[in-house]
Amino acid sequence: MPEITSHHEGRFLSLREINDWEFATRPNATGVVGTFAFTADRQVILVEQYRRPVGARVLEICAGLIGDEEEFANEAIIDCAARELLEETGYTAGKISPLLSSPTSAGMTDEITHLFLAEDCVKTEAGGGVGGEDITTHVVHSNELASFMRAKEKAGVQIDFKIHACLGALQLGDQGD
Repeated sequence: MPEITSHHEGRFLSLREINDWEFATRPNATGVVGTFAFTADRQVILVEQYRRPVGARVLEICAGLIGDEEEFANEAIIDCAARELLEETGYTAGKISPLLSSPTSAGMTDEITHLFLAEDCVKTEAGGGVGGEDITTHVVHSNELASFMRAKEKAGVQIDFKIHACLGALQLGDQGD
């Protein structure tokens, strides 16, 4: 087992080193969930919020940390995905299933992102996030998604890679059926 050296221990991030390779880890979470969500009439549910590290608003699928809150420490990953969807967007999934799991950025962090597909989502609460999150929910018909994302980019909004990863996973999955 390689020796891990800790360089900095923050509240949400730690900087560690293994054999001269520095990387970030989250001391308070076991991973990340993201949920690519659709309503019954094939509208995609996305969120937009200001992200301080990139200094811009970012269009994303709803996402959150796994196990970062004491009350959800032993929560199943799929339950975390459903909870984050509800908290951020106010939508409840009729069906939720795993889509893919992958390293978030293998050269920078040990974090694994678990992506889920939520279908037949219905608006049941207000959404908008918790704890000071300022989240805007967008509901866009799947036929208009590409033009919506281009318009957002032109307006200076960054597009999170998880949207593209989910779209790619769904297209590849459809070809094998």
